[in-house]
Amino acid sequence: MNPDIRHTAIRLRTSLFGLMRQLRQAQPADALGAARLGVLGALYRLGPMTPTALAAHERVRLQTLTRLLAELETEGWIVREPHPGDGRQTVLSLGKRGAQRLSADIARREASLADAIAAALAPAQRSALLKACAAIDAVAEALAGQASVAAAPPATAPRESPQRKRPARPSRATAR
Repeated sequence: MNPDIRHTAIRLRTSLFGLMRQLRQAQPADALGAARLGVLGALYRLGPMTPTALAAHERVRLQTLTRLLAELETEGWIVREPHPGDGRQTVLSLGKRGAQRLSADIARREASLADAIAAALAPAQRSALLKACAAIDAVAEALAGQASVAAAPPATAPRESPQRKRPARPSRATAR
């Protein structure tokens, strides 16, 4: 691997992790936790889905989400309705309270980030950061493409059934 690309990958990873750590630590105690934010954000971005699809999207087992989904439903943050095509399943969607809480939490996070950008960066640096966001988005899309390829079952050519060679049977004449 090209050393410049490897160095860029290392710097990007450490910078993003450091930024995310600071953003988490700057949140008030009543801010949405990562799991709640992930569920509400997925329902906002992707729309209604089954609990199984949500678990797959969040890359967790369904059993891991069960309690969280029950809590969010009890609090009125998500709505659970029967699946229109399969009575055995349910469909989750973002409830009004969940949308309000998600919007408020995101606005608070964005304001905190905007304040830090304004305090730490000169106008030229802010412009460079905005351009870097497009590059980071492209890297994220490339990683998403790699993940979907890795998750897909391997494409295999249809196998020909093996031709087993049967041992030659002795002829009746030689068997006597």
